[in-house]
Amino acid sequence: MIEFSTMILQFGEMGEKTGWRYIEVAADLAQQLKPGNKKSFRVKGFLDSYPISGFALMPMGEGKFIMPIKADIRKAIHKEAGAMLTVKLQEHADFKVDIPTDLQECFDFDPEASYQFNSLVMSHRNYFIKWIESAKTDETRAMRIINTVNAMLRKWSYNQMIREMRKERE
Repeated sequence: MIEFSTMILQFGEMGEKTGWRYIEVAADLAQQLKPGNKKSFRVKGFLDSYPISGFALMPMGEGKFIMPIKADIRKAIHKEAGAMLTVKLQEHADFKVDIPTDLQECFDFDPEASYQFNSLVMSHRNYFIKWIESAKTDETRAMRIINTVNAMLRKWSYNQMIREMRKERE
């Protein structure tokens, strides 16, 4: 486990990251967590004394990584951009996102779709899972599962699936 103090930063104009609050993890510290790695990975630990689990460290070039700090976490630790934070992290190698049972049942019948889904990085699988889980009716949930399986068979990303669905409605 690594431990360091850092300031919560905030992106200005930076495309989709505009306004994000985050912390930086220096290249040497990131290498202590996961030697030789240059891709996103999950960590667990503490922000001050607040426990975290399954948080993504994302590469930002030159070996540095960032970890976004969502509003609910900032509220819980009573800190915003500019505040100092004590960080304790370790790799969360065994972190898994549970695939909803009804989606997994469909994947059991279509191994190709399952393979494609499991080849996605975790954050991309989460887009589909959160979308399915947010359905308010059983009918909507079933349609979202069907759309997800079809998207996997077509090797579409979440965004590409949503764009195609909008085109069909027009």
